[in-house]
Amino acid sequence: MWLKPEEVLLKNALKLWLMERSNDYFVLQRRRGYGEEGGGGLTGLLVGTLDSVLDSTAKVAPFRILHQTPDSQVYWSIACGANREEITKHWDWLEENIMKTLSVFDSNEDITNFVQGKIRGLIAEEGKHSFAKEDDPEKFREALLKFEKCFGLPEQEKLVTYYSCSYWKGRVPCQGWLYLSTNFLSFYSFLLGSEIKLVISWDAVSKLEKASNVILTESIHVCSQGENHYFSMFLHINQTYLLMEQLANYAIKRLFDKETFDNDPILDDPLQITKRGLENRAHSEQFIAFYRLPKEETLEEVHECFLWVPFSHFNTYGKMCISENYICFASQDGNLCSVIIPLREVLAIDKTNDSSKSVVISIKGKTAFRFTEVNDLEQLVTKLRLSLKKIQCGHSQAFKTPDAIDQSLSPVHFSVAISSDSSGPSDNLEEQSMTCQKECSKTVNTEALMRVFHPQNLETLNSKMLKEKMKEQSWNILFAECGRGVSMFRTKKTRDLVVRGIPETLRGELWMLFSGAVNDMATNPGYYAEVVEQSLGTSNLATEEIERDLRRSLPEHPAFQSDTGISALRRVLTAYAYRNPKIGYCQAMNILTSVLLLYAKEEEAFWLLVAVCERMLPDYFNRRIIGALVDQAVFEELIRDHLPQLTEHMADMTFFSSVSLSWFLTLFISVLPIESAVNVVDCFFYDGIKAILQLGLAILDYNLDKLLTCKDDAEAVTALNRFFDNVTNKDSPLPSSVQQGSNMSDEKSSHIRVDITDLIRESNEKYGNIRYEDIYSMRCRNRLYVIQTLEETTKQNVLRVVSQDVKLSLHELDELYVIFKKELFLSCYWCLNCPVLKYHDPSLPYLEQYQIDCQQFRVLYHFLSPWAHSANRDSLALWTFRLLDENSDCLINFKEFSSVIDIMYNGSFTEKLKLLFKLHIPPGKLLSTLNSNDRRSDQLKLVSESRKTIIDNPCKGKVDIQTYLNQWQEELFKKEENIKNLPRMNQSQFIQFSKTLYNLFHGDPEEESLYQAIAVVTSLLLKMEEVGRKLHSPMSSAKGFSGTVCASRGPSEGTTENHLREKDPSSPKQEPQWSFAFEQILASLLNEPALVKFFEKPVDVKPRLENAKTSQEWSIIKTSLIKIPEAIRKLLDL
Repeated sequence: MWLKPEEVLLKNALKLWLMERSNDYFVLQRRRGYGEEGGGGLTGLLVGTLDSVLDSTAKVAPFRILHQTPDSQVYWSIACGANREEITKHWDWLEENIMKTLSVFDSNEDITNFVQGKIRGLIAEEGKHSFAKEDDPEKFREALLKFEKCFGLPEQEKLVTYYSCSYWKGRVPCQGWLYLSTNFLSFYSFLLGSEIKLVISWDAVSKLEKASNVILTESIHVCSQGENHYFSMFLHINQTYLLMEQLANYAIKRLFDKETFDNDPILDDPLQITKRGLENRAHSEQFIAFYRLPKEETLEEVHECFLWVPFSHFNTYGKMCISENYICFASQDGNLCSVIIPLREVLAIDKTNDSSKSVVISIKGKTAFRFTEVNDLEQLVTKLRLSLKKIQCGHSQAFKTPDAIDQSLSPVHFSVAISSDSSGPSDNLEEQSMTCQKECSKTVNTEALMRVFHPQNLETLNSKMLKEKMKEQSWNILFAECGRGVSMFRTKKTRDLVVRGIPETLRGELWMLFSGAVNDMATNPGYYAEVVEQSLGTSNLATEEIERDLRRSLPEHPAFQSDTGISALRRVLTAYAYRNPKIGYCQAMNILTSVLLLYAKEEEAFWLLVAVCERMLPDYFNRRIIGALVDQAVFEELIRDHLPQLTEHMADMTFFSSVSLSWFLTLFISVLPIESAVNVVDCFFYDGIKAILQLGLAILDYNLDKLLTCKDDAEAVTALNRFFDNVTNKDSPLPSSVQQGSNMSDEKSSHIRVDITDLIRESNEKYGNIRYEDIYSMRCRNRLYVIQTLEETTKQNVLRVVSQDVKLSLHELDELYVIFKKELFLSCYWCLNCPVLKYHDPSLPYLEQYQIDCQQFRVLYHFLSPWAHSANRDSLALWTFRLLDENSDCLINFKEFSSVIDIMYNGSFTEKLKLLFKLHIPPGKLLSTLNSNDRRSDQLKLVSESRKTIIDNPCKGKVDIQTYLNQWQEELFKKEENIKNLPRMNQSQFIQFSKTLYNLFHGDPEEESLYQAIAVVTSLLLKMEEVGRKLHSPMSSAKGFSGTVCASRGPSEGTTENHLREKDPSSPKQEPQWSFAFEQILASLLNEPALVKFFEKPVDVKPRLENAKTSQEWSIIKTSLIKIPEAIRKLLDL
């Protein structure tokens, strides 16, 4: 590898380096201790240790080339190499291309400048094709060379970054280097002759967390396949941990979690992953989650500055975050003040002329925001003006729907983005929105159901209605101070009003605002109406489930006892299922949507559902509800931190998971009375999942004493259900006929009533210090655990099903499954758009989730088959794969794979022979010239005749042939259908079958006797065929040999063939073709004890399993990347 020229003092160089070659201008040196017997003694050990701990140009590779000029003590390092071949190639290039040119220069300085320029040019040329895009390319290239040298991974494995750290082996720290690549976590250390090399694939990581104890103040804990690994002494441990978290989650999503893999062009190509890219992606995800922005937004810039807060008359310090379509600000204390400014609302962006470095952003509604002390003010203003101009010209990016949306919808929302008008963009959007609303007003409700079924009557104001009006007044005062709409200031006062409960009349508006759904609807006018129209009349599994659940959605509410509410609910759910078929419809969506329709217009309810399913509760409503399981794991972690006494009392933490699942899926709507649950939904749209977690902790804390006295889970569940029944909302203006909590009066209840407002307020006071950043980190961390747990469940279910049909032990099946799955992943690590990953679908039945193709099966066949030593093993592998691939989709599952391995190791003589027989006949072409009764009669006659033959000819060994015949006869009765349908083996197939047997016997201690036995069997079968042919020929048909059972064909077959020959006298006379039935071959082989002993000889599968696991190690990985041989490829094409 060429290196950026650096000075090296000659006196220092000679201490640790030995001269190999030299000329007037260059020196080739070898590192002391490298390539010497015994490692170079103590000096070699010290040098090796130094190389491992330090990281400099002189210590990365064992060879290097220096540039020198005569009479100078200063040398320049220009190249290094991991082996002699590499460095020799560089040396030869220098002698052929550089040495001849240097003689024309007059001064040593000119020579040095020329050499340095030439080397830099070579590095720049190499850099065009290099994956190294880090801050210090030179050091990264050196680390990349060392990474490749130490671990021997394929070139496609992209090194993302590397860190110096300590790996704890027991209680002893080993200083070395941690390498993070796209598929592996790798560590290398060499200290005083002791080498440590560790490689962990990201898909095997089940736990990743920061830990600390008495010995390790702060470390990173990695758990993989039940083994714990600890790394410490990081310079920036938080940055390192964040990057490891990103890589682990990327691998998990790509390999295990197809439902949530977003097909991001960056993540879809592992070669495009960089350290900076992963860090930016993590920051963008947190940015989107915090401000509830569309998923398509990307955080582009962050500026620390001050924002003038007019109603408080002071500047608040915080961060301005800018994406393509939004300007967001949050004070240093996020609860103090935050604001979101969509560029579609911006009228002008101006900078002041004073020294305050200020920018003023004016929006509609005569409102302006003033940011001061902004760094890079000129550049920021220019960028914002360009972005604003794009939007005003109608070129802003349209809202991107999930990939699976029907393409017929695209013209609707994309046409909005490219339209241009003399009016402002928002005016244009409003006009189109009004037009679409008029078109769909006949079918889509334009009023919230609560306004239709429970209109407020100002003439009959009671105390609850008066309180409701006071709430409305409080919000109006807040709107006057902080603004109203998407760009309003959000302060601590806003949160306090949300905790008290949003007024009924403002609930839909504020839910849209706080959830970010208002942005989705504003940028996609007419989209919902189009989706409703497109989805009408569709019929699939989702629509069937929706129809089944429509009447179960808040059945006690009058709105859903009428066709108006049911129809609206049907349209929203069907439209969303059509929009996002990956989710489709999931139970609990109907309950949530029912509540949304009560307080929001139908179109608004649709966008609220989009916000919940796709942003606020990610992965909650897919088939495996991974998101809900992840948040339950986060909830358990918070319980351990905040309620340790409850954790100690409850031996099994899964209790909390089973109890809280409905809390998370329905936002407490399914367990709380509707009048109380809507207050929880208020807080959820403002604070996100943080509100649900806080409320869950508060509920457990409130019932702590009762739960500590419960003796079992059932008693604890009863206590919690009784608590929920007694949660009320004393300020709810809903009629008593609708309130679910009013069915039981206070007098009849022996339990204390709890007001939902007090409960929510208490949850904020006690657990409000839980930060968004901590929840995001806990979600990432627990996602690994949840998905690995689901994978373990899949494995156990597959093993339970397969174990019933094979003789392999559970432990052997477990190891076989791990090898099977590992081979599948090895082929996916470096393959872009791997077809195997496309077939992987976690929603499929367990057995169908992981399937391998022919190439992967060939590799596993070589590793595991006891017949893999055969010269035609590739052909055998292909034929076996074809036999197993019954549906011809070029994929086989684990059950099919394990069944053939089980036969090879544990099958009886008949089963093994039947397998070999099937491999040599065309799969799928079952020929049956005889009917069932004739075939069974022939089988019994053959058994009888075979027994007579064996009795007449004494056995050559001590094998009890009679026993085998009895077993075979029993199998004929049990598996009559299988043997009956086996086609006959023709001449060419039988020849290949014989060759296969010869190949299998090669190298066996009894090879000679086996060869003789197969020769005897072949000769016997040919004689039997000849007798059968004479028997069925027309000239000998009257000789009465009808009792012979060795016939190769039925009479009709021979007659037909002869008839055809007679009918076509011009056809040349051909040698008659012969064929054998499976029964004939089996009977003949049973007559040779040597053959029987060979196939009945027990073979232990454990050494093969160990060998397969070893062969899948990293030094052999490259063999899994070898292309399918041309001969095999041709056979596959056939």
